[in-house]
Amino acid sequence: MSRNIEILSTNQLQKNPIRTLYCDSFWGRLRGLMFRDEIAEDEGLLLVQRKDSRTDSSIHMLFVNMDLGVIWINSDLIVVDIKVAKAWRPAYFPAFPAKYTLEIHPDRISDFKIGDKVRFNEI
Repeated sequence: MSRNIEILSTNQLQKNPIRTLYCDSFWGRLRGLMFRDEIAEDEGLLLVQRKDSRTDSSIHMLFVNMDLGVIWINSDLIVVDIKVAKAWRPAYFPAFPAKYTLEIHPDRISDFKIGDKVRFNEI
């Protein structure tokens, strides 16, 4: 089921929360941000898996026309990895198992640090 949420780091000062679509369906995760040309600085997509996994939380960048900031978050809501994913690259895997993969504007990755606790707020 898809719903809108805000994501905040509880350890970092953020000028504004990131509004994301909570995406836990297979087709929604598969499509991701393909075919989009841009993403706003306060916008994102949260891809949700059933459990923590390095493989299941990996992403592809095929047909993604922009670079993305990618934040991997485990089931304890702790940031476990952060990368800038380049457009049209085959795949990115987190360093540690994650349940959530947050895709955001690359300028916003400094809002998060590995080890930060995050909070999801319904909107």
